[in-house]
Amino acid sequence: MKKILLLVCCAFAASTAFAQLPTFGIRGGVNFAKLTASSGNLSASTGSVTTFAAGVFADFKVGTAVSIQPALNYTGKGGNVSLIDFDTQADFKTYYLQLPVNVVYHIPAVIGNVYFGAGPYVGLGLSGKVKGKDDQGNSVSEDITFGSESGEFKKTDFGLNGIAGVEFKGGLILGINYDLGLSNISNDTADNESLKNRVFGVSVGFKF
Repeated sequence: MKKILLLVCCAFAASTAFAQLPTFGIRGGVNFAKLTASSGNLSASTGSVTTFAAGVFADFKVGTAVSIQPALNYTGKGGNVSLIDFDTQADFKTYYLQLPVNVVYHIPAVIGNVYFGAGPYVGLGLSGKVKGKDDQGNSVSEDITFGSESGEFKKTDFGLNGIAGVEFKGGLILGINYDLGLSNISNDTADNESLKNRVFGVSVGFKF
């Protein structure tokens, strides 16, 4: 699956060579992230944590209503874990350099256009931290590391991305997005354990 998504990204990027000259833009906003965990036939989701995202994008028109939109984002993910029996909780926050490539459909409107699109993404883990309180009420903090060892998160995250929003005539953009992680980011794979990212975002941007 990972190789297929990478090939799709490359194919989308290559097809822009036949498109019109691109326009460029910037985008930033708030992420509401959670993690989904599964082991065997059991699955559960963490609570959400609030992070942020910021990045740049290019928009290559390939028709009157369709464009291909690659982007490069610095984006936050993670989740909140509450242990009721131990009266404690922890926030996991991870940050990725992420490349989504979306096929976007534009619908003309009086104020500009409404858009929606979808495509694959690949993310590279950069940093992370877990913060919480122990059962004595003391604050604790620890760095999250990316690698191949047990207890570390995998360096690469990949999945599907969806976007929608409104682009006003002056260039202002209001949008939402959703990342559906397909890769298991945990190295602890005993008993078919899996950990995946889920992110809903709200953003403001500007196209030049």
